[in-house]
Amino acid sequence: MKNPTYHINVFLQAGFLPNVLRCLSHRPDELRAFLNYYDILMLKENNLSKAEKEMIVVATSAANNCMYCVVSHGALTRIYSKNPLLGDQVAINWKAADLTKRERAILEFATKIGRSETIEDNDYAALEEQGLGQEDAWDIGAIAAFFALSNRMAHMIDMRPNNEFFNMGRLPKENK
Repeated sequence: MKNPTYHINVFLQAGFLPNVLRCLSHRPDELRAFLNYYDILMLKENNLSKAEKEMIVVATSAANNCMYCVVSHGALTRIYSKNPLLGDQVAINWKAADLTKRERAILEFATKIGRSETIEDNDYAALEEQGLGQEDAWDIGAIAAFFALSNRMAHMIDMRPNNEFFNMGRLPKENK
């Protein structure tokens, strides 16, 4: 497991400290736990791509009206998908976004979790049709549930996205 300074160093190299780290540092033990669970869900190798994981965060955070997570993870969606439009499409209306059948199945399942709806056999079947099994369903659900918590914490403290997130992944990276 990476130590919590991993996240800080990654963003400092990018030139800024994300407000989520600044705000949650109010309680260092909880920040460490948050970062550890984030790593477990978002950085581990599994059947979900980094872009798919970020789309889950954006779609569920949009449903929860969480500006911080929509903007920051929208940036990561743009970067990982290499598509400068995708983060915004998913944030505004993922059902109208340019998605594959697999991505639609993932977001349908994730947003159903985010709305606390009952998951039924046909929900798992829709994932299975796209090559996603029970472990993948668990990963999708865990990401959606974790970010539902994060969304609510962001609302409670009126956490705002860093200005740097708004342009990330929209324009080609400058060569230095």
